[in-house]
Amino acid sequence: MFVLYDLVIIGGGPAALAAAVYAARQKVSFVVVAENIGGQTAISADIENYLGFPATNGAELSGFFEKHIRKYGIDVKEGEKAVDLRKSGEGFIVKTALAEYESRTVLIASGKKPRKLNVPGEDRLYGKGVTYCATCDAPLFAGKDIAVIGGGNSAMDAALLAEKYSNKAYIVNINPELTGDAVMADKIKNSKKIAVFNNSRTTEILGEKSVTGIKFSQGGSNETISVQGVFVEIGYIPSIDFDRLTGKNKWNEIIIHQENFETNLTSVPGVFAAGDVTDVPEKQIIVAAGEGVKAALSIFKYLGSETKGY
Repeated sequence: MFVLYDLVIIGGGPAALAAAVYAARQKVSFVVVAENIGGQTAISADIENYLGFPATNGAELSGFFEKHIRKYGIDVKEGEKAVDLRKSGEGFIVKTALAEYESRTVLIASGKKPRKLNVPGEDRLYGKGVTYCATCDAPLFAGKDIAVIGGGNSAMDAALLAEKYSNKAYIVNINPELTGDAVMADKIKNSKKIAVFNNSRTTEILGEKSVTGIKFSQGGSNETISVQGVFVEIGYIPSIDFDRLTGKNKWNEIIIHQENFETNLTSVPGVFAAGDVTDVPEKQIIVAAGEGVKAALSIFKYLGSETKGY
C-alpha cells in the first residue's frame, strides 16, 4: 500500500532521534531509516558533558535514546541503510536495499563514518583484527599486541584504552608528532606499554585468516611490526553516499544555507540536514541533538503544521 509520509528521517544518532521525538509529539506522519540506534554515540567511550548525565558512556546513553523513542512507538526501520535520495512528483523518495519511502520532506541526519586507510589487507581482514571502534573491541585484544593508526585525539584515546588490555600498543602516525589534547599526549609519552612511530605511513595490513602485522614506511625505509590487531583511527567522513541532491563544502559536509542557518535548510527546498553530516563546526553529541530539534521545528513550519506539544 502506498504511503506518502510528511517526513523521512535518515539516521539513528542524536540529531535524528531528537528530531524523531519532536515529530512524534507533533503527530506528523514520519518514518526513521537507520542502520543502527545511537550512531557514533553508541561507540563513544566516557561521556561527561551531556547535560543530565554527569558520567556515562556511549552504550548507556544510546540505550536511553532508544528507550525514549520506544516510548512514543516511533517507526524505526533499523538495519536499513539509505542508498538513494531523489525527487519525486510529490516530494522525495528515500531508497534502501529493502524498500522505498516517499515523503514531502526529508531530514538527513546520517552523521559520519570512519575514514578508511585504503591499503592492501584492510577490507579483507576487517573483523579479523582490523577494527574502527576501539571502544567496542579493545577488550578482545587482551594480552595481545596492537597497532593504532593515526595521531589525533581519537588515536591517542584508542591507544590509552588498549593499554588497559593489550600487551603492547604501537601508534603509527603519519604526522611529525602527535596532535590534539596535550594531556593525552603526555600520558602516551609516559606510558611503558605504548610506542610511537611518527612520520610513518601505513602501507599494508598483513595476515591470511587474521591480522599478523603491518607494514609502514618511515624516513625512506620500510618497516614491519608484528601485531594481532589494528585500530584505524584517522578521522571520519560524512555518510552521504546516497545524497546527490544537496550542496556540499570542500569536506563533503552538507551546507546549511548561511542566510537560513537557523532553519537547517539545505540547497534543496524540502530537504533539511542536522548533526555531524552538516557544516556546523561543533561535532558534539549534545550539539547534534539540538540541531535535530531545530531542524524538526523548521520542518513543521515548512509543512504548515502548528508547532504545539513540545
